Amino acid sequence: MKYLFFDIECSVVSKTAAKICAFGYCLTDEKFNILEKEDLLINPQGGFHLTDRKGEQGLVLPYEYGKFKSFPTFLEYADKIYALLQDPDTLVVGHATMNDVKYLNLESKRFRLPSFSFRFADTQFLYMNRIGEFSRQFGLGVIAEQLGVEFVAHRAVDDAYATMKIAEALCKMEGEGVTLSDLIEKYQITLGKIDDYTITTATSAGFENYRLELEKRKEERERTKIEFYRFADREKRKRAKEGLLKNKMVCFSHPLELELAISKKLLNAIFAEGAFFTSHAEECDVYVCFEGEGGPRMKSVKKGRILTVDEFSAYLGLEMNA
Repeated sequence: MKYLFFDIECSVVSKTAAKICAFGYCLTDEKFNILEKEDLLINPQGGFHLTDRKGEQGLVLPYEYGKFKSFPTFLEYADKIYALLQDPDTLVVGHATMNDVKYLNLESKRFRLPSFSFRFADTQFLYMNRIGEFSRQFGLGVIAEQLGVEFVAHRAVDDAYATMKIAEALCKMEGEGVTLSDLIEKYQITLGKIDDYTITTATSAGFENYRLELEKRKEERERTKIEFYRFADREKRKRAKEGLLKNKMVCFSHPLELELAISKKLLNAIFAEGAFFTSHAEECDVYVCFEGEGGPRMKSVKKGRILTVDEFSAYLGLEMNA
């Protein structure tokens, strides 16, 4: 078994196009001895327009853009790239591999080439499984720094090499003689794949447990939210005509709504003081939240005062811990 670590850089990326300008790879044996290492520089047949997600200035590739017109096109490199990725005796590995596989998919369609067909592993996903953290993604640079791997970011062949060194480090952390295949089996990882222009993401036992837990929490939040609004709808009928908050509109933050022991007590208090409850922050006179909160709902407050739970409770003379 050989390992093909690869990385792709593009001159342009959008939902419908990804013009590849560099295909870097590092081919090794199972002990991570390098067999081949190359940076295939590709004429993207267009200019470089690299922006971030907001459409603003994005990354700068460590290449001289003016030279790319003299390089072979993706079509001219296609046979080599297909052969590297589709070798049945080779495990393909990337970092955040789904992105690069999507780029390959778009380029194969652009040049009316057959679909790529191979399975792939992902060092980012391997790392997430090892530390049991699926709530955030870890960039190549972050993991490389933690593991002491030095490289030139966004030079495709160096990114591929760094991916290889990360995989090697993860294997060494498991003990002597552990292969990448062993690591994939240990964490019960199902490899990602591309076939017939359809891409399937990788998964694992750990990730599926995390996903199920997220769904469970979401369902619990929905049930709590329904209970809160039913309570608010029932209790508003008892609203007093006079009080400290006569005819004022009060809005709670989302996290506050879900803390029923607190939010129900505050609802009873505001209704007793003549206020109305609203879920529309832009129309409220008072917005109540926990200390340190932010979020879209708070940002939509236009004219209302923003008070913490403690400040609002003090104003109403409430003992929240009573």
